[in-house]
Amino acid sequence: MDPASQKTTLNAPSEIDPANTRSQSRRIFEDKSFTFDKSFWSHDEGDAHYAHQEDIYNSFGEEFLDHNFDGYHTCIFAYGQTGSGKSYTMMGSSEQPGLIPRTCEGLFERIESEQSSSITYNVHVSYFEVYNEHVRDLLVARTNTPQYLKIRESKADGVYVQNLTDEPVKCFADVERLMRIGDINRTTASTKMNDTSSRSHAVFTIMLKQIQHDMSTDETIERCARMRLVDLAGSERAKSTEATGQRLREGGNINQSLSTLGRVIGALADPKRQRPGSSSGKASRTRDVVPYRDSVLTWLLKDSLGGNSKTAMVACIAPSDYDETLSTLRYADQAKRIRTRATVNQDAVTAAERDAKILSMQETIRTLQNNLNAAATRKREDIDRQATELEDYQKQVQVMQRLMEETRQVSECKIRALTNEVEELRPLNETLEREISSLRRHLGLVLGELKNPIRLPTAKSEPDSGVEMEGEKENLPMEEYEEDEDEGYQDGKDEVTHEVHTRANDILKDLALFRKKMADDRSRFGVRGPLGEIQGN
Repeated sequence: MDPASQKTTLNAPSEIDPANTRSQSRRIFEDKSFTFDKSFWSHDEGDAHYAHQEDIYNSFGEEFLDHNFDGYHTCIFAYGQTGSGKSYTMMGSSEQPGLIPRTCEGLFERIESEQSSSITYNVHVSYFEVYNEHVRDLLVARTNTPQYLKIRESKADGVYVQNLTDEPVKCFADVERLMRIGDINRTTASTKMNDTSSRSHAVFTIMLKQIQHDMSTDETIERCARMRLVDLAGSERAKSTEATGQRLREGGNINQSLSTLGRVIGALADPKRQRPGSSSGKASRTRDVVPYRDSVLTWLLKDSLGGNSKTAMVACIAPSDYDETLSTLRYADQAKRIRTRATVNQDAVTAAERDAKILSMQETIRTLQNNLNAAATRKREDIDRQATELEDYQKQVQVMQRLMEETRQVSECKIRALTNEVEELRPLNETLEREISSLRRHLGLVLGELKNPIRLPTAKSEPDSGVEMEGEKENLPMEEYEEDEDEGYQDGKDEVTHEVHTRANDILKDLALFRKKMADDRSRFGVRGPLGEIQGN
C-alpha cells in the first residue's frame, strides 16, 4: 500500500506459501493493483506508514460527522473476509477505540462546544443485528425464544424496523453503556478462521436532531441526520472454516446476503445508470431494477446504498487467502463507482407558517377533543341504558322468583290439605272395608239360605212313614212334585223361617243404604283404592 498515491497492490502468492494452497494449481496468478480514496496499512506497527485507529477516524470519520451536522444522512460499513479486522475497525478495543466509539465521542464533544441558547440537540441511538435473515434488537435482553422484529416501509420514514428500541442519550457514557449491552447480546462463535467470528450483520444507528431558532427573523430551522455504522459479517468458505451444523447454516445465510449486496452494488455501479436518459423502454427498465428486496440487509440499507446518504465502505483485507483478498478488492473497486444523491434534511419554518401550523394543530386537537367527548357521552349513555335494562331484568327476575315461591307455597298447602283428607278418610275406609267384608259374608249366607232352604220335619211324622212318603214322591210327576214341595214349604214355615226373612230384609235395606253412601262418596271423591274393587264386584 502506498499512502502517497492511495494505491493498493495485491502480489501473486509464491509457490511455497502454505496459506494459499490454491497456488499449487495450474492457474497463473498475477499482481493486481487498485486505487481507492484512502488506503491504510495496519499490519506491522514498526512500519513508517502504519495506520492507527485514530488515523482512520481522522481521515474520513470527522468529515462524515461534519456532514451529519450539516443535515446529511451518512453510512459507513466495513466489508471483508472473516478474520480481516472488520469488527476491530468499527468497534476497536478499550485501548484503541474504533470508528463507532470515536464518532460518538466526537459528536458529544462538538455538541458541548457549540452549545447555545438558540440551538437544541436531541440524540437517539438504536442497535440491531441481521441474523439468518431475521432482525433482532440488541438493546433487549436475550430470551429462550428469539424475538424477531418486522420490517416496514412508509413514505415519511422509508424502510424502518418496527418496534425497535430507540434510546435517548445525553452523553458519551450513555452510548458506551448501550454499546456494551449490544456487544454482549450480539451473536458470535468460534471457527477455524476466527475465534470470535461475527455470525450476524450489526447496524448501529445514531439520530441527530438540531432545532435552531433565529430571534431576528423568528424562524425555526430543524435538521435531522442519521448515522449508520454497519459491521458486516465476513464472507467465508465452508472448506476453509470447516464449519458444520448451525455454523454452516449461518455461513450460508451470511454469504447469501453479501452476494445480494454485491449484486446491488453492481447494479448501482452500472455506468448506464449514471447517464441520465439512458434507460428507455420496458427492457431497459427491467434491467435497471435493483434487487434490494432479495435480502433483509440490502432492504434495510436501501437509502444508504443508493438514496439520500453519503456512504463510505471500508474494505478490510488479510493475507490469508489470495482469492478472498482479490474478491474483496474488486468488491470495493466496484462500490467506488456508485454515486448517491444526498440532500440536506432541513425544514425551515417562518413565524407565520409556525403560527398557522400551531392554529391547525390546535384545531385538530379541538376536533379530537370534541370527538372524544362525544364518544365519552355515547359511552355513558350506553352504560346508563345497559344499567337500566339490567335493573329491569333484575326486577323481572325478582317478580318471577316471588311468583314461583307463591306457587310453591300454594302447592305445598294443597298437598298438606290432600294429605290430611287422606289421613281422615283412611279410618273410614278401613271401617267400610270391614263392613263390606261382613256384608259379603252375610249376603253369602242369605243367598245360600235362599237357594237351599232348610226343611223342618213335622212332629207327628214317623221315620218309617217319612221314608215311604219320600219314596212315593219320587214316583210322582214333576209338576205334582213341585206342588208337593210348595205345600211342604208353606206347611213348614214357622218362626225360624220368619226370623230368617226378617233378617234378610234388614240386610237388604242396609245394603241399599250402603250402596247409596257409596254412590255419594264416589261422586265426591272418585273411585280409588278398595272402593274400586267394591264397584267392580
